[in-house]
Amino acid sequence: MEVNVEPIVTNYFEPETIFWSIFAFMWVMYVWETYLSHRQIQVYKNTTEVPGPLKDVLDSETLEKARVYALDKESFGFWHDLYGQFESSVILVIGAIPYLWHVAGQVMSHFDYGSEYEITQSLVFLLLASIFSIITGMPWTVYRTFVVEQKHGFNNQTPGFFVKDQIKKFIVTQLIAMPITAAMLYIIKMGGQYFFIYTWLFTLIVSLVLITVYADYIAPLFDKYVPLPEGELRSEIEALAKSIEFPLYKLYVVEGSKRSSHSNAYFYGFYKNKRIVLFDTLLEDYTPADEKKEEETKETETKEDVEDETKEETEEASGETKEETKEEKKKKGCNNDEVLAVLAHELGHWKLNHNLKNIIIGQVNLFLCFFLFALLIEKKVLYEAFGFYDSQPVLLGLVIIFQFVFSPYNELLSFCMTVLTRRFEFQADAFAKSLHKADKLRSALVKLHKDNLGFPVADWLYSTVHYSHPPLLERLAALGKTE
Repeated sequence: MEVNVEPIVTNYFEPETIFWSIFAFMWVMYVWETYLSHRQIQVYKNTTEVPGPLKDVLDSETLEKARVYALDKESFGFWHDLYGQFESSVILVIGAIPYLWHVAGQVMSHFDYGSEYEITQSLVFLLLASIFSIITGMPWTVYRTFVVEQKHGFNNQTPGFFVKDQIKKFIVTQLIAMPITAAMLYIIKMGGQYFFIYTWLFTLIVSLVLITVYADYIAPLFDKYVPLPEGELRSEIEALAKSIEFPLYKLYVVEGSKRSSHSNAYFYGFYKNKRIVLFDTLLEDYTPADEKKEEETKETETKEDVEDETKEETEEASGETKEETKEEKKKKGCNNDEVLAVLAHELGHWKLNHNLKNIIIGQVNLFLCFFLFALLIEKKVLYEAFGFYDSQPVLLGLVIIFQFVFSPYNELLSFCMTVLTRRFEFQADAFAKSLHKADKLRSALVKLHKDNLGFPVADWLYSTVHYSHPPLLERLAALGKTE
């Protein structure tokens, strides 16, 4: 008895089967992520006492602030993710993607351009999709910034600054993304049988260029970068860099405090042109130049405006408040030795070639993805699964294959990279420890957790899946081992 398997194979790869399989996987991942978040929320709710290893360095009041902040973020994240999941589901089910492509075509026809101008239509599609994303996402961004972050003292943006910042982000993003997208689509369409190699080389070059120019030309459009002033800290950082042969070229402070109170530090650049960037919120004694001028101006005005006893009392009260504010600011950030320990950790990533390894892994992955894309781009059934029956736009092929078809692989890769990154963090800590900075790095990590209201306890499964950096207690334990 013969069994005809051809109908089974054909049915397996029908457009409807592909679509609903991807749709189901999307919801499975959403349920999984919600379950993980629920586990972490239970940790936040049940952990009300300072963990034993932190009793000497973390007070109950700070732990409670961190706990409330974490719960607020999780609550916001739950509703934001739920909305995003339903929005994505509706977009897929009602065929909003092919509809938007059709609208882009109508815009083109209005200017007497036909369907043969596919690359131009693709750019119009991207612009419309970006505008839609901003409209639907802006209420959530505003709420997160001016409610959640504001409530816990992290937002320093005024509404005017926020609006200008969002406009600049949109314009800069479009100016960068549009020509890159157009060039990539052209290469794919004109590259012939081996277009995936040319596309990969193009994306490699673009990524290296962007890494090189971002902090010098793009980032300063949004935040002020100034050289770290001459002094003890600068001299010690230069000495640290020299001791491990790090080719330090420039040393910047980014005045991120105008945007947020969160702190960070990083380095960038290739070969002998390395730059180190410190957030002003990381430095305990740093005051932005603008704030210094404002303080001097206010002091001058105060002296000139004191005319009677009532005003003197008001100014005295104001002065006390300012002094208290300064004292509060001094409590945040790290001292010089702690900043050096943090930088020893960051420079450990360079010394151990972590960044280079990440770039190599990323590029190998991208090459393989473009190779698979080349095998799938002509499969009409994939386009039909998402409502494209009469055309197969390259841009939509990229979206369908990279975002939807590759989604299981993307989830697996993301988890593997999280595990690898966490391993790199332990290694960078060990490098700082080898430079005899374990004690200062421990105190810096605790301070940064307190300043950023990081919660010190994590559910093991949640942290395994999501934490690219090891939980605080694990890092402190590793640093506390005998050297």
